Amino acid sequence: MIVRRIARPMLAAMFVVGGLDQLRRPASKAAAAAPVVDALSAVAPLPDDPELAVRANGVAMLAGGALLATGRVPRLASTLLAGSLVPTTIAGHPFWRETDPVKKQQQRVQFLKNLGLLGGLLLAAVDTEGKPGVTYRAKLAGDSVARTWATTRREARHAARAAAKDAKLLSVQAQNALS
Repeated sequence: MIVRRIARPMLAAMFVVGGLDQLRRPASKAAAAAPVVDALSAVAPLPDDPELAVRANGVAMLAGGALLATGRVPRLASTLLAGSLVPTTIAGHPFWRETDPVKKQQQRVQFLKNLGLLGGLLLAAVDTEGKPGVTYRAKLAGDSVARTWATTRREARHAARAAAKDAKLLSVQAQNALS
């Protein structure tokens, strides 16, 4: 559909540009990322290096943005971008910490912008392009297996009955031959 071909690059553009910036100038974002990196490294075995985390996030944004823009594995790319956007938003736009009303408003606008991007990514992550989703296909496969199993059991019962009839007939024929 033409809308997807236009919308995906539009949605991805922010991530490609942001990812390149994070790769080129990680130090400018490292100070803001430090609290999030510290919190994450306390609960997960991650390196405690904010600059490395900013670069890794930049790679994820650049790769996910490029994949989404080109329409290659768009659901996976959108999921990757959504995952990278959450810590970026928390680290980059903590409006709740600001005391200056003007800065607080600016940070809130950027936070809400990222929230809108996250919504778009979530929609893109579940977009099956009109094709049945995995759940539907799994249900169909399960139904098919159940039908096959029922058919197999029915055919086995018919075969057993036919074999019993044949055995009885052969038994009667053998008795008649002996008499």
